[in-house]
Amino acid sequence: MVGDGQVKELRRLLARGKSLAASSRMTEMSEKTARDYRDDDRLPSQRKRPRNYRTRSDPFADAWPEVEQRLAQEPRLKAYTLFEWLQTSQPGEFPDSTRRTFERRVARWQGLHGPDKPIFFSQQHHPGRLAASDFTVCNELNITIGGVKFEHLFFHCVLSYSNIESVSLCFSESFEALSEGIQKAFFEWGGVPQRHRTDSLSAAVRNNSSRKSHTARYTALTDHYGCQPERTNARCANENGDVESSNGHFKDRLDQALLLRGSRDFASREEYVNFVEQVVATANANRGPRFAEEQAVLGRLPDHRLDTADLLFGIRVGMGSTIRVRANTYSVPSRLIDKKVDIRIEAEQIHVTYQGHPIQTMDRVFGKRAVAINYRHVIDSLVRKPGAFANYRYREEMFPTSQFRIAYDILHQAHSPAVADKQYLKILELAARESQEATDAALRVLITAGAAIDFEMIKLMVEDAASLPPATDVQVEVPDLSEFDVLLTTFDKESQSDDKVEVNDGEVYPDEDGRSPLATIKSTEDESPGGVDRTVSRIADAELSGSLSGVSNTGGDRGFEPFGLPLGADDAGVRVAARRPNQTTAQSLDVATGQDLGVVRFQPLAVGGNAANGDAQGRFVFGSSRKRVVVRQAGIGQKPCDMCVGPAVDLAGAQPLVHDLRDAGSTVVDCQTRLAIAETVPATGKLRRLDHRRPGLCATESGRDGSSVHAAGRALRAGQRAADQQPGIQQVGSDLQGHHDDGSGHRSPGASQRNPRNERAQLPSRDRQKIQKPGLFPRAKQKIINFLNGSFNCR
Repeated sequence: MVGDGQVKELRRLLARGKSLAASSRMTEMSEKTARDYRDDDRLPSQRKRPRNYRTRSDPFADAWPEVEQRLAQEPRLKAYTLFEWLQTSQPGEFPDSTRRTFERRVARWQGLHGPDKPIFFSQQHHPGRLAASDFTVCNELNITIGGVKFEHLFFHCVLSYSNIESVSLCFSESFEALSEGIQKAFFEWGGVPQRHRTDSLSAAVRNNSSRKSHTARYTALTDHYGCQPERTNARCANENGDVESSNGHFKDRLDQALLLRGSRDFASREEYVNFVEQVVATANANRGPRFAEEQAVLGRLPDHRLDTADLLFGIRVGMGSTIRVRANTYSVPSRLIDKKVDIRIEAEQIHVTYQGHPIQTMDRVFGKRAVAINYRHVIDSLVRKPGAFANYRYREEMFPTSQFRIAYDILHQAHSPAVADKQYLKILELAARESQEATDAALRVLITAGAAIDFEMIKLMVEDAASLPPATDVQVEVPDLSEFDVLLTTFDKESQSDDKVEVNDGEVYPDEDGRSPLATIKSTEDESPGGVDRTVSRIADAELSGSLSGVSNTGGDRGFEPFGLPLGADDAGVRVAARRPNQTTAQSLDVATGQDLGVVRFQPLAVGGNAANGDAQGRFVFGSSRKRVVVRQAGIGQKPCDMCVGPAVDLAGAQPLVHDLRDAGSTVVDCQTRLAIAETVPATGKLRRLDHRRPGLCATESGRDGSSVHAAGRALRAGQRAADQQPGIQQVGSDLQGHHDDGSGHRSPGASQRNPRNERAQLPSRDRQKIQKPGLFPRAKQKIINFLNGSFNCR
């Protein structure tokens, strides 16, 4: 469809000298259409003609005269009402698909022949002239106080010029609530407007009178403040449209604030009122300039507020110990029966006095024919006359809580009606005499336990109310922490082998194959290129005390604490590496204080040793009790070497030890220097697994220090200060072991190891069938001898 813009563009292009074909193409229309609009001065909108024809026959042609007659008699009839009437009077003639056609015909008739409608005239507001008020129900906001739905209203008062608002919480459209809300608004604004307008509520207007005048109490209130009262006509909300519109905006802002708060529950009524007042204050903050103009012309406030509480005198107490106040029933103490009392009615409370003496204050009930009966006022007579309870007019008021009602139903199921009523009235009397809370708690305990409702039992429980658990108490049993051990990912493990070795009281027992663990050795003879770690098997439990300090991340001049690995001979008489000239039994290989070797513990065994000369047979690890040592399993890409754990005896007796370790000397690998320690032969203890990822004994990693067993401390780089280097570790340069080193025993124990980059480490196979037993293969023995001579190189 061609629009006016396209035709205007076509004419512009033609005026610039463009051809008709080019102009039609550029305006996206056919050449024929372009020629038509070129020859016609009218635009497409001007060429349209009103449609005065029908595309189909009128389905309501026959019925329309009757419909028109009804519309003329009663113009308030709506189209859907007349359409339903047609379908009822002529079944099957008018399907639902014709309803929209009928509604259009009715709307056209109303526009041509319908009656006139009322006109709403916009009003001009003046500062300080008018204040409008109204009650608005806020139950749809779903407010809860402590989890209980809070049904309430707000008295809403607005200055029509500046739209400054004031709200007050109430529960009915009573005169007391009206008076409290008006006075609160006037004192918040700091002045009185010239007029105050309300709708035709009964609290301010005598609706039953033909003159529709204001009540005397409302007139007295407005006279006290010097304000002229006004009212709107009944069912004419538009006459008070300023506050009616503000009601919707106020509840919408409050709903949005509750959504932003994230909860509609409040701990107390005061918290909710403060929340609403903050919402209103935020809205009023944007109306400051106009409110300043209005404040300048507001009237002066009186010195004090007017007490508008209603006073009723000479109200007689009935035979049922009740009084009637504003069509509602309240109970009073039975001693006042047939006496006259005075009543003071406030917005939310009612005060009862007798000859000037206060009797009671009770909450006001709202509505008509409501009842508020206190069971304490009538329980004595009910206990004496239990037969009256079954048909008592206000019996439902005799159940203070839901627990009492449940107990009453349980009693009726277990006993006859007369007995059940007597039992329940005794329980109710106990609640009145002793404590309702304690009785309610006792009933709750019995109902929860499914026990019978017995008055004597409840009486004992009420007397010992301190032992009753509150309804919010939750009994939580103390958990057994040992059950959480199964969740731990780190655990002690004797060995990677399935074979176990038991050590008890210093005696080593053979394993299930009959072999002694002292004769078990790990073989490195069979290795597969892609194998994985193989661990030392059948090693006795060990408890090693002593550790090295943690790794230091700072340099500088720092001291160190020596940690020793003494040298000696083992208890089996196996030859070990020769001592250096300056080495003694207690001489040790020092480790810098900044390094932490972890923890390896093994249990001491009572074996023989030479204690006479103070020289332990074997080697043991000693040091500060604050230190830890870790011996790790060979990792991926590392070649494991022989290692065993055994006992020793020194001057102090049996000592835990890791024996047959030798000083492997210092090595320089990629400008790094690290402590290296070689290993020994027979195993006399089993390692305890301290880390599920790095258990047992381990060789050094490829490309590190090249020693057989290394400490888990920080490597000392060549660039660090001399004070950070460990005593006894030397810088070795050109005399590194080369490719020609065959690992024979001609090298001294202190010589450097071969360069680890010259030979790629391999892992042993996992095949347990290939583990060599000691004494069966000559090559294994030769490697042991090479190791003891200090000429065995392992990674």
